[in-house]
Amino acid sequence: MGNYMDALGYLYTPEAANWLTNLYGKREGVLVSQTDRYRRLGKRHMELFGEKNLYFCSAPGRTEIAGNHTDHNGGRVLAAAVNLDTVAAVSPNETNVVTLYSEGYARPFVVDLSDLSVHEDEKETTNSLIRGVAARMKELGYKIGGFDACVTSTVFKGSGLSSSAAFEVLLVAILDGLYNNMTIEPKLRAKISQYAENVYFGKPSGLMDQMASSVGGLVTIDFRRPDAEVEALQYDFAAQGYALCVVHTEGDHGNLTNEYAAIPQEMKQVAAFFGGKVLRDVLPEQVEEGVAQLKGKVSDRAILRALHFYDENRRVANLVEALKKDDLFGFFEQIIASGDSSWKLLQNIYVAGSPDQGLALALEMSHRMLAGKGAWRIHGGGFAGTILTFVPQDMLSAYKRRMDSIFGDHACAVLDIRPCGAVFMPVKA
Repeated sequence: MGNYMDALGYLYTPEAANWLTNLYGKREGVLVSQTDRYRRLGKRHMELFGEKNLYFCSAPGRTEIAGNHTDHNGGRVLAAAVNLDTVAAVSPNETNVVTLYSEGYARPFVVDLSDLSVHEDEKETTNSLIRGVAARMKELGYKIGGFDACVTSTVFKGSGLSSSAAFEVLLVAILDGLYNNMTIEPKLRAKISQYAENVYFGKPSGLMDQMASSVGGLVTIDFRRPDAEVEALQYDFAAQGYALCVVHTEGDHGNLTNEYAAIPQEMKQVAAFFGGKVLRDVLPEQVEEGVAQLKGKVSDRAILRALHFYDENRRVANLVEALKKDDLFGFFEQIIASGDSSWKLLQNIYVAGSPDQGLALALEMSHRMLAGKGAWRIHGGGFAGTILTFVPQDMLSAYKRRMDSIFGDHACAVLDIRPCGAVFMPVKA
């Protein structure tokens, strides 16, 4: 802990350099750019709030590798934290008020934590997430308090890397670090984040995004039980000659809440027909053999989405096994099959009736470029946003140029897997 000048000095120490390299990797120029990013953020905090004890806190975005729309029905996923993140320069204050400036917004978000009730007029706002995280932490017996923060993010909204989950996990980590000595374990941090999004923000999300951001690294997560089972995996795609990329198709996630909400709702309708709360409560053969009984009781789309759930669950297990056996081409076959299932059965590649089909175009162009040499699939919630690809290093420049020419400069981003979740930088006075 220290003021801005202490923090600035610490950023240029070998210890801080090691910390930043662990978060952002060793690509050329990364250490210099990230050091400057933190320096500018700390300076902004000082300009807005004056000389105060200062911390830095970071929470990563996530990439969903497989398990598309399965977590909310007790399924399995394969996911990873990435080197794009949301960072805060933060200091505690002696009030019960949170004042948070976020880059790109002219006015701060201000929340009085003396009122932790759900505000209907705050739904789908940043204030709702701040209030929701604080409310859940207090309900669970953790200390909360006011803080002053400046936030910047490379996990841009609509990027498909879950900017909302990164921000939620960051909020939990800030309150945990400032008032609880970072004692909340990562899985609980994720659940607090999900609670804020579900109850206060009003979005019925699953838990995968928050869990991947909070835990960090490459992980497979089984959501069959409330206490999700998380297994860390080790695999270096770069060492095998492949880059992990996301292509942002410029689609807008706005006004898609109903589309996202319909997926878990329809899956749960199928589960309820067989006496379950979620699809994981029902055996896959019950659904596959019971299609005739389901027909007319639920929509055809609900049946198809349930079939996707079971197929995707099996695929995640196969993908994990392929990585453990170093069977990269078997892994790619399963990734492509996952994407095909999302397109055909889950039906979250574009909004029905819309002529805007950027995701479908990106997937098809990737298929034409990478067939037999890599893999491609939808990334995240779908309907708009991004796709995920595995691209041979010797094709990376050409692939990136092609995608950027179609979807705009910097549409294609190359990712590294970040080994850790939410963290506090140990700034020393």
